[in-house]
Amino acid sequence: MQNDSTFSELVAIMARLRGPGGCPWDRKQTHAALKPYLLEETYEALEAIDAEDDAELCRELGDVLLQVVFHAQIAAEEGRFDIEAVGQAIVDKLIRRHPHVFDDAHVDGADEVLRRWEQIKKQERREQGEAAPSLLEGIPKHLPALMRAQRIQARVSQQGFDWDDIDGALDKVEEEFAEVRKAWEADGAEAVEEEFGDLLFSLVNASRFLKVDPEQALRHAVAKFERRFRTLEETVQARGEEISALSLAALDEIWDEVKACEKAEE
Repeated sequence: MQNDSTFSELVAIMARLRGPGGCPWDRKQTHAALKPYLLEETYEALEAIDAEDDAELCRELGDVLLQVVFHAQIAAEEGRFDIEAVGQAIVDKLIRRHPHVFDDAHVDGADEVLRRWEQIKKQERREQGEAAPSLLEGIPKHLPALMRAQRIQARVSQQGFDWDDIDGALDKVEEEFAEVRKAWEADGAEAVEEEFGDLLFSLVNASRFLKVDPEQALRHAVAKFERRFRTLEETVQARGEEISALSLAALDEIWDEVKACEKAEE
């Protein structure tokens, strides 16, 4: 085993785990079987970032890196590519798509960097003989829905297909909310789902004008609700009562107390 770096050691360990006499679990894994783990480790890294926990983030990034090395090892065994090819591919891409850093191109701010990034991607495809792709090409279908909506809207906005200002976006939210109510009153289940999806899509659109990340905002809202509900549970338990035995009005009163205490501590 090489000792020139911990990364080399990681690659060697992965090869041993997958090799003869290695770990039965590691040896039977495939790209498809590892998909849930790659997603899970990524979300755990996000949690560590939100918690501002450097030690935990360090560990979780290691787990994400392990997934990269794992997939590369599987591919290497099949003679398709290896970890060196993975590294070289991203090095080449970063240099190629940052001519304002590695060449003499000039950009005015981050927005222009993004526009040039897309232009360079299109040029790369043309040079490879690919047909002109859709503007929406390359946005992963497995992204969380809110994140994918945000990416799609940002992409089409670069071509001018967007509201002039936030007023148009907010008006659309109100319009879609009214459509949800209308569909509900008409008792059409499929229509309700469709209109509710349109409402969520319009809210994501408004979030861009508000400079709010919808995925992050929803995660924070869920975390806040969870925190407050756990405190409500503790409060009810301390009173010797059961949540299921209390009326909604009684629970709302405790909920308001929890919120008031939380705000007082801020």
